[in-house]
Amino acid sequence: MGKRRRAARRPKTKPVLLGGMIALVVAGAGFGLHALYGGASTTSDHKSVKSGPPSAREVKSVTRRFLTAWQQGRIAEAARATDDAPAATALLTGYAKDARLKDVTLTAGTAAGAKVPFSVKATVTYQNVSKPLAYGSSLTVVRRASDGVALVGWRAGVVHPELKDGDTLVTGESGAPPVKALDRTGAELTTATYPSLGPVLDGLRQKYGRTAGGKAGAELRVVRGKASEKAGLSDKTLVELSEGIPGTVRTTLDPRLQAKAEQQVAKRKQASVVALRASTGEVLAVANSAHGFNTGFQGSLAPGSTMKVITSSLLIEKGLAEAEKKHPCPKTFDFGGWKFHNDDDFEIKGGTFKASFARSCNTAFISQAKKLKNDDLTKQAQQVFGLSMDNWSVGVPTLDGAVPVQSAAQMAASLIGQGGVRMNPLNMASVAATVKTGTFHQPYLVAPSVDHRTVAKASRTMSARTLGQLRELMRFTAVSGTAAEAMSGLGPDFGAKTGSAEVDSQKKPDGWFTAYRGDLASAGVVQAGGHGGDTAGPIVATLLKLGA
Repeated sequence: MGKRRRAARRPKTKPVLLGGMIALVVAGAGFGLHALYGGASTTSDHKSVKSGPPSAREVKSVTRRFLTAWQQGRIAEAARATDDAPAATALLTGYAKDARLKDVTLTAGTAAGAKVPFSVKATVTYQNVSKPLAYGSSLTVVRRASDGVALVGWRAGVVHPELKDGDTLVTGESGAPPVKALDRTGAELTTATYPSLGPVLDGLRQKYGRTAGGKAGAELRVVRGKASEKAGLSDKTLVELSEGIPGTVRTTLDPRLQAKAEQQVAKRKQASVVALRASTGEVLAVANSAHGFNTGFQGSLAPGSTMKVITSSLLIEKGLAEAEKKHPCPKTFDFGGWKFHNDDDFEIKGGTFKASFARSCNTAFISQAKKLKNDDLTKQAQQVFGLSMDNWSVGVPTLDGAVPVQSAAQMAASLIGQGGVRMNPLNMASVAATVKTGTFHQPYLVAPSVDHRTVAKASRTMSARTLGQLRELMRFTAVSGTAAEAMSGLGPDFGAKTGSAEVDSQKKPDGWFTAYRGDLASAGVVQAGGHGGDTAGPIVATLLKLGA
């Protein structure tokens, strides 16, 4: 390992293009390659091990060795240039054998430190049908800790950016026939019109392709492994070799709201929004500014103070809070060994619980933690709001919220949407819808009657007294609290709650907003955006203005 080998005579082999320069793999080219790349690393007689980032010379040498071997089909040699030869061997072997890719040309771009972008051109062939494939990927050169040797840091995404570890590339009859997804009016849904719907359309095909009346074609696709399936990712078509006959699946999406949602999230990085018909649970819109993952349905994020909607229903039910009664809101409160703060350490002296909710006072909730059991919040989320039971059947993959049983400081943090609580805009839009209607209606994108599936139910509802106070808390927040600016002019039948969730390593918190107006409920998040009223609030309010 590490000793230079003289290039074999391969007069018919194509060159690998590196940063615009041609490295010819032919006899006599050894000196040119050595002069250009500084040669491969050499074995040292002493026992010192190199450390620190790979040098520019090492990055060029490793990149050249790996890409050249991969392009020429020398799989074992390419795999040895990585830090996980078995995994690299399996995926690179499958690239030619299972994905049926040939005539591979790899062109490296300009390195940025140890990361090297490269382009791929190849041909995929199946049953006498061939089509070109072109895409960009990247590799990162790392230093192996045991001996200091510079190698390609292996991950499946090196081979294709759509691959996650455990995924494979396969060419053949499509895993599921294609589907033609329709909105609620019967118009076709495409990514050309709605750019962020890619993961939704993939999910619909995987769920309904075999039952929607279509016929499979042939394609090159990403076949998801167990880890990707667990994360809610669906198989993805990369090249369609022969058209299948699509079946038809009608969704509940509203074209006006979907178009507006797409426009709104496109204005911000890492924004997601969902809108529901509160009385039924029908999903009317879902959009994400990042198009590769459906954060709106599958995100797993701390919801911050929007969680106080659920917590407030719990405190009111247990007689620990009442909208119009005085309630403590000190600057800080100690519990479980943690000191909890309000934003800028504000306090409300002699204020009501309604005032604390509207201003999003953390300590008003933390101060009640000592009077609660560890599983109280979990039970409230499950029994009243239908969350955290992993049993929603929406029509595509979703995360149904997580409110784990915790203790001490983590339990207290859960009351304000931190700790182990995880949600996404679909979950929080459903929370707003439950407050609006008084009953949990499981959200759905495809009507349950299409495939006779059973939707999730909540085991109980809030009392009329609790529900009335909770609606007043959200209405007051929309009129005079942290949501007032975003919700201006949308009353009187409305309610809202803002949230800001602290995330390690982020300078700004994730901004959350959940609200309802009439029969429309919506929630959104802007990751690392700042306060929810300023970031996610305008996105949600824009959808509410259109109405359901």
